[in-house]
Amino acid sequence: MGFSNYLIGILNFATIVLSVPIIGGGIWLATKHNTDCVRFLQWPVTIIGIFILLVSIAGFVGGCFRVSSLLWIYLFVMFLLIFLLLCFTVFAFVVTNDGAGHALAGKGFREYRLEDYSTWLQKKVDDAQSWNRIRSCLADAQVCKGLNDEYPTSEAFSSAQLSPLQSGCCKPPFACKFVFENATEWDNSTNPNADPDCILWTNENLCFSCDSCRAGVLQNIKQDWHRIAILNIIMIIFLIAVYSIGCCAFRNARRDGTYSPYGKPYV
Repeated sequence: MGFSNYLIGILNFATIVLSVPIIGGGIWLATKHNTDCVRFLQWPVTIIGIFILLVSIAGFVGGCFRVSSLLWIYLFVMFLLIFLLLCFTVFAFVVTNDGAGHALAGKGFREYRLEDYSTWLQKKVDDAQSWNRIRSCLADAQVCKGLNDEYPTSEAFSSAQLSPLQSGCCKPPFACKFVFENATEWDNSTNPNADPDCILWTNENLCFSCDSCRAGVLQNIKQDWHRIAILNIIMIIFLIAVYSIGCCAFRNARRDGTYSPYGKPYV
């Protein structure tokens, strides 16, 4: 077996190994409560990871066993894979580019506003039926559990490092100026009309019907997508390198007579 065959085999074995974190990323997203409640997120990541794995196996077998027809298919599919992965990564960055938490004076947490996020993301949580399912899932996940014990006083709560979900779903907006009783109970008699979410807050259902809760979900989605997109960028760079070397190695092998037209090596 020539050097080019070894090179293709080694590089594709490395790609097989690197596809595991992509698949693992999709599984990780599926196991998180907030993204499990928004099921459109994890499937593209998992499918791309499995696709990379299968294509890499084809390249590994074609390179090591000198199956030229399989290598032709491998190179063609690899080109499509790089293109699709690039499109998905660009799309992920574009739709999650907008939106960020708003710092509050004297508070350790940030607040999030639905209108700050892209229209595409807003539509994912805007439909009443979809949001009812997401809200029920978040409530079952008990995202507000333990806040009363962890932050028993107003001072402790003000310095709390709340997650986007906790900030958006477990407390009323700061603009409401509600009076703190505990982390999940507030007296709403102070300024109930300062924000539309002030009217939606109740001590029984918290702010799970609020736009701030929707924004908290989208902020978590944004953070998760950015992590996966960075991993995808690393994978794209490596795949381009593998594809380029694979094309050169395959061209050299054909020129040197390593492969016959029928996919079998010349003797």
